[in-house]
Amino acid sequence: MTRQSIRIELIEDDRLLARQFIGQLSHEIGWVVHHSTDAVEAIRSIDEVLPDIIILDVLLPAATAFTLLHELQSYEDTRIIPVIICSSIAENLSLNELSPYGVVAVLDKATLTPEELRRAVQVAL
Repeated sequence: MTRQSIRIELIEDDRLLARQFIGQLSHEIGWVVHHSTDAVEAIRSIDEVLPDIIILDVLLPAATAFTLLHELQSYEDTRIIPVIICSSIAENLSLNELSPYGVVAVLDKATLTPEELRRAVQVAL
């Protein structure tokens, strides 16, 4: 899989932070990043694009990340997509409890560096 062929679905309602992530992953590295601001929009985008990896905030408007994780597990083609949780409540989340939902990493937005995000994506793929 070449760098340009990696498709990422970023689900983040903070538009400033989303722009920062897109800049790091798309502009600096060359990966294709699709951005959604809520779980409903994300489901539509995931159905259209079928990303290689999902970066997911937990606290979203309307439906939470957990609703989306349950939905992804309902379908053969989406249950295999690795998910990286990137949240301000990361310290309250357990990777062991979330791994059955395809979560491969839990990152704290408050301390996250661009290199840590890139490395998490590379490891997950």
